[in-house]
Amino acid sequence: MLPEVPDTLLTLLKAQYGEETTVLILQGYMARRPVTLRVNPLRGTLKGVAAQLEAAGIVWHSVPWYADAMVLSDAREEDVRALPLYDRGEVYLQSLSSMIPPLLMSPQPGETILDMAAAPGGKTTQLAALSGGKSQITACERNKIRAERLRFNLDRQGAGMVGLLVEDARQLDDLFSFQKILLDAPCSGSGTVLLREGEPPRRMTRDWLRKTVATQRALLDKALRLLTPGRELVYSTCSILRMENEDVVTAAIRSGRAGLVPIDHPMTAHLPLLPTSLPGALCVCPDGLHEGFFAAKLRKKR
Repeated sequence: MLPEVPDTLLTLLKAQYGEETTVLILQGYMARRPVTLRVNPLRGTLKGVAAQLEAAGIVWHSVPWYADAMVLSDAREEDVRALPLYDRGEVYLQSLSSMIPPLLMSPQPGETILDMAAAPGGKTTQLAALSGGKSQITACERNKIRAERLRFNLDRQGAGMVGLLVEDARQLDDLFSFQKILLDAPCSGSGTVLLREGEPPRRMTRDWLRKTVATQRALLDKALRLLTPGRELVYSTCSILRMENEDVVTAAIRSGRAGLVPIDHPMTAHLPLLPTSLPGALCVCPDGLHEGFFAAKLRKKR
């Protein structure tokens, strides 16, 4: 028996993926995923974190495509938060799928980077960690309450080179210029639907989706205005719907301002991938370990 999902979502999934793949996606919606986290090298070490987890009786295993990622067995997030290493910022609780975009960006010391929708800070602090704290990162968050949470996480994680702007990224002055941009766009969350333990399906209508897509397109248009010619951005969502993913990216490509950079990363051999209509993009199928997720890389034309 298929779990109950919003009618609009189910219709779109079947039209895009067909019956068989839709069943796999729905099974992913029903999964109970283990707790996953990322070691923060700005505050701690993999060896040190592993020792503290093991001392607390928490069993973990590694992730083949990211040395700093850990999957915990039979532990809750509350168990991690109760450990001193959490308050010291040695780890960041984060889903595996959300770790993908910063890895694709490969931030380098000295690069100017914009995170356009940064709260609560998982990807921002990961970008800082991957660069050894030496990238010049600007993090945008328009909601003041969420921006305060972002600031708290930046401080705890030791991301001192990050500047915070409480601003809608669509309103940034076009005189700004960044060498790399992460646009983890607001979306329907169709890759992160949870149907286990009685969680109600989230509201989803075609009109709401159209408005969401309009926001995504406006943000990507602004990203291309702010990106240095010849440099790259990553567009990502926690959606698995073509209208929020491939269609948005394709519209940007057809504008003539950017070209697709095919994703070539060892992680792709280990992820449960869904078919995409945009060769070179990446779409993760929700399963027992991963949330549904999309990512594409674009290079601005000179």
